[in-house]
Amino acid sequence: MTYERDETATAVTATAVTATAETAAAETTAARDRFARLHHGDEPLLLPNAWDHASAAALAAAGFEAVGTTSLGVAAGLGVPDGAAATAEATLALARRVGEGPGGVLLSVDAEGGFSDGPAQVAAYARQLADAGAVGINLEDGRPDGTLAPVELHAAKIAAVKQAVPDLFVNARTDTHWLNRDHAATASRLARYEQAGADGVFAPGLSDPDAIAALTAVLRTPLNVLAAPAGPTLRELAALGVRRVSLGSLLYRTALTAALDTARAVRDGGLPVGARVMSYGEVQELGRG
Repeated sequence: MTYERDETATAVTATAVTATAETAAAETTAARDRFARLHHGDEPLLLPNAWDHASAAALAAAGFEAVGTTSLGVAAGLGVPDGAAATAEATLALARRVGEGPGGVLLSVDAEGGFSDGPAQVAAYARQLADAGAVGINLEDGRPDGTLAPVELHAAKIAAVKQAVPDLFVNARTDTHWLNRDHAATASRLARYEQAGADGVFAPGLSDPDAIAALTAVLRTPLNVLAAPAGPTLRELAALGVRRVSLGSLLYRTALTAALDTARAVRDGGLPVGARVMSYGEVQELGRG
């Protein structure tokens, strides 16, 4: 009788584990579908970029359904250069920490060039990000030495990721404008990345309205651009056909600037007046997830 009870208990436990896994898988699929649909709404997806758990949690609490990460913010926080493939572990750790938090924020991860030139290694890393809860990944073709990766190599990375994690949103980035190299190749590079399976394409540094309109006219997937202080507004970008607008490292740099301004103000005679500052308790709450 004891043996039969043990068998029954084991079967019940196995059934519960299976049901939990199936529920988690369904929730993951739904989250990735929701993120993809945000690129096809009436307005472009405005994607603010976080650099740690607190910034991601604060953005989610402010009502942003989706949040990206900024590779510059993650790298600077560690004291290493951005774009040098030095933050793979920290980026994965951030994805895991944000993925554990409440609220179901949709997280897209800036993974530089995938932290490897091997498509299989990039795909394995993307699988880890997906397992951590990420719904999207950014892969860039710019290299630390300021050159562009061969088109076919970057296309192979994209194809490998899509084969490994078909429903992970791959935002394929070309740095032709960001690095100011071979602007004329922007459309052809992005078209090749679309062919490789990219779900969206990204051209940071592109802000000229005519050039943006020309690009959206030939692309098959949503175009992502960086918000530029002197560039088109969100409404103007929408009219040009842009479907996603990222803030990149803007929030991180703004936070650093505010910290310096505050420190200088205290040194020079007093606290800045008028600016709202989050309370100690509000920040504490961000860490309770």
